[in-house]
Amino acid sequence: MLAVTDARAVCYKLGIPYYLIDEAAEFQTKVIQYFASEYKAGRTPNPCVMCNQNLKFGRLIERADQLGAQYIATGHFARLEQSSNGSRTLLKRGRDPHKDQSYFLFSLRQEQLARALFPLGDKTKSDTREVARHCQLKTADKEESMEICFVPDNNYGKFLQQAKLAEKHQGEIVNLAGQVLGHHEGIEFYTIGQRKGLGISSPKPLYVIELDAPNNRVVVGDDSALDRDEFMVDRCNWIAFDSLLQNLEVTAKIRYNHPGTAATVTPLDGGKAQVKLHTPQRAITPGQAAVFYQDDLVIGGGWITQ
Repeated sequence: MLAVTDARAVCYKLGIPYYLIDEAAEFQTKVIQYFASEYKAGRTPNPCVMCNQNLKFGRLIERADQLGAQYIATGHFARLEQSSNGSRTLLKRGRDPHKDQSYFLFSLRQEQLARALFPLGDKTKSDTREVARHCQLKTADKEESMEICFVPDNNYGKFLQQAKLAEKHQGEIVNLAGQVLGHHEGIEFYTIGQRKGLGISSPKPLYVIELDAPNNRVVVGDDSALDRDEFMVDRCNWIAFDSLLQNLEVTAKIRYNHPGTAATVTPLDGGKAQVKLHTPQRAITPGQAAVFYQDDLVIGGGWITQ
């Protein structure tokens, strides 16, 4: 409730209307249930992308329509501009490379981007705080949160159990040859690249390489097995054009804090694409978004499947 109180105080200080809208049921369905389902399927979810797509640029736009508002403004560090012929709204990285949030917006459709305003896109975080101090806003020096908003201690396994969205169930931990090394308490509580908390002994470090949901297995291997140079994405969304018609050279980000790496994207049928990385990358994780850039321009992206 602190965020609600802060928002009300800021609106009061600025002399603008404040509306409190209860979207808890929609958040439960579109974000939290998705979050749990992905972990159960052996994938690592990205709830921020789904929240942007379905709530901030879904339900919020519906509310804007009810209020007669043409645009919605959010605090994302990203930029928008019109294409040269004026036919498309383009998404670009925020000016501050340390705060750029364009990755989380890759799934937005043209009709959503056309209604959006990102006033912080050309500012750094320090610029933003300075504006807030100038306006004497109580949030000017508010501490940042880098965690998932509904998992405040960043312990997603504990959250899933307490919310009764997942429960412990035993399965095998196996090596790449299929040899049983131990047992786990649910694939939901593991992620690709995880080393700690496996509960097995080995003369050399072992990492989670794969989560085999159909067989309820956690597959482990040494560090080198985490490197991959090819994967598939589905449910692709293209922002710079309607659809990908031929191979495209891009910079691919395989997770939010990934610096990006050169890649070739090849279109496939059914909204899918194949991604070939020029340099192998560590811990490519099903369920995460792969977002494709050319310089600062977001070309589009998709969800990593394998």
